[in-house]
Amino acid sequence: MKLKDQLLDKLRSAKPMLWAKYPIRSLALFGSVSRGEETLGSDVDVLVEFSQPVGMQFIRLAEELQALLGRKVDLVSRGGIKPGYYEAIREDLIDV
Repeated sequence: MKLKDQLLDKLRSAKPMLWAKYPIRSLALFGSVSRGEETLGSDVDVLVEFSQPVGMQFIRLAEELQALLGRKVDLVSRGGIKPGYYEAIREDLIDV
C-alpha cells in the first residue's frame, strides 16, 4: 500500500474524533505525499480550513496529526495562505 493511502486511511479513521475536537471545515493532503513523490524524510503537508478562529488549537492539531501519522506534519491554514500559493497546490489536494 502506498504511503499516501496509508496516511489517508489513518486520517479518515480519525476524522470523527478530529472533527468533534476541533472546528474543522475541511482537511486535505497536498505536496509530495499526495503526488506519490515523497522520500524517506518527507514531511506530510496538510491543508486545514476551520469554521471559526482556533488560536492555540492550531498547534495542538498539528501535534496530534504528527502523533497520528508518525511523521512530521506541515499544517497550513487555508485562511492564512495567499491565493497564488493556493492555486499552486490546488491540483495536489486530496480531501480527507
